[in-house]
Amino acid sequence: MVSRFQRRMALRRKLHILKNLTSSKSVKRSSIIADAILYIYKLSLKLEAIKRELSILEAIKREYLQHLPKREVKVEEAGKGFLVKVICEKGGDKLVPILEVFEKMGLIVLNARVTSCNLYFGLEAIVVAEEEQCGLDVDNVTQQIVEAIDRHVKVKGI
Repeated sequence: MVSRFQRRMALRRKLHILKNLTSSKSVKRSSIIADAILYIYKLSLKLEAIKRELSILEAIKREYLQHLPKREVKVEEAGKGFLVKVICEKGGDKLVPILEVFEKMGLIVLNARVTSCNLYFGLEAIVVAEEEQCGLDVDNVTQQIVEAIDRHVKVKGI
């Protein structure tokens, strides 16, 4: 059996820990417990506020993602080459088919930036033709990229 002294010491240790956790300045046992209850209540209010903020942020994210296009391909002439911007839904590896199109069309990637997250894929690239007179235009490059993305989506069943 546990002696009365050991129980009292265990209770004092627990009260001391509780006092330190709640930063209580109280000395009385009942005041320390009241401070702990108040501390727990404040923590639960903070938790509810964080949950509300999270649900608001998730709603904003859903709203934003609804307005994103399923696929957007923009190609602009930039000096001797093209500036290619691709934004589309995430699903499978879209970078490889786009790079294959560049290779097939004889385009060299000078600079590229790829952004990818759980929901979308983005690519910005500056490409130039290997040969000066290969007859490429903005519409042709755009069409080839769109077809490559569509083929990839159909093959993967996404």
